[in-house]
Amino acid sequence: MEGDINQNLLAEAEQSEIIVKEVRLKEKIWTEMKKMWVVAAPAIFTRFSTFGVTVISQAFVGHIGATELAAYSLCFTVLFRFGNGILHKEPELLTFLAGMY
Repeated sequence: MEGDINQNLLAEAEQSEIIVKEVRLKEKIWTEMKKMWVVAAPAIFTRFSTFGVTVISQAFVGHIGATELAAYSLCFTVLFRFGNGILHKEPELLTFLAGMY
């Protein structure tokens, strides 16, 4: 930080308008998209890979036999629904518990 202690740190209104005009809309959109993909890409990859593992597991279990495939499908469906139920209801439960105290 150069300058003395009395230097204004905030830009003048005219200077800030010039700075805002220099940044183009295309650059703003590109910057925001890069930030969004940092978060979205791992989520998309996780979603696809989880689905792929499920399909491949069912295919391998299907080679063992029809009864085993039915058992795997039933267990997977029940456990998957149970897990999703817990994940979707957890924020509501935490809000309820926080309200009690």
